[in-house]
Amino acid sequence: MTIRENIRPGGRSARVQASVHQAVRGLLSTMDRSDVTIPLIATEAGVTPSTIYRRWGDLQELLADVAVERLRPDVAPKDTGSARTDLMQWAEQYADEMASGIGRAMIRDVLASVGADTGNAGKCCSYTREQLQIIAERARDRGEDFPDVETVIDTVVAPIMYRILFDDVPPASEKVLALVEGMMPQQG
Repeated sequence: MTIRENIRPGGRSARVQASVHQAVRGLLSTMDRSDVTIPLIATEAGVTPSTIYRRWGDLQELLADVAVERLRPDVAPKDTGSARTDLMQWAEQYADEMASGIGRAMIRDVLASVGADTGNAGKCCSYTREQLQIIAERARDRGEDFPDVETVIDTVVAPIMYRILFDDVPPASEKVLALVEGMMPQQG
């Protein structure tokens, strides 16, 4: 089933999406994930279950859509005046957020929907690229050297995500900073 075809970006569709997303977030904050159902979400959102099925297809796709929206950064990376420290602060915050209980749950929701070809994982990756591109552009504007964004993803982001996904212990701050330091050693 193809999801989200012919959805208008505004009007009723946007209100339904906002209401359903809010209902999901509210329910997940007060009850166990395994107890959340589409009929319960529909009741909370004030829509019919068929509206949710028509738009998202199933519960997993809805949870992934909510997770992707929550993973979208709402602010640009902090500008510290140095690309190296910008990247260090961004990487530390990224690791902390993704390794949190909520972060891990959102990652699981996004990855569980990968087979549905909704592009959710790609959206998350594009958010990361956008954040890194902001840091890279600032570096360029200041005349600083900064690695290619894909290199940063391979060298910093990928090891962080690997640890979050497959290790019981989230990456320590020192490890995250060492990843950046290995790629961008301090000058002088």
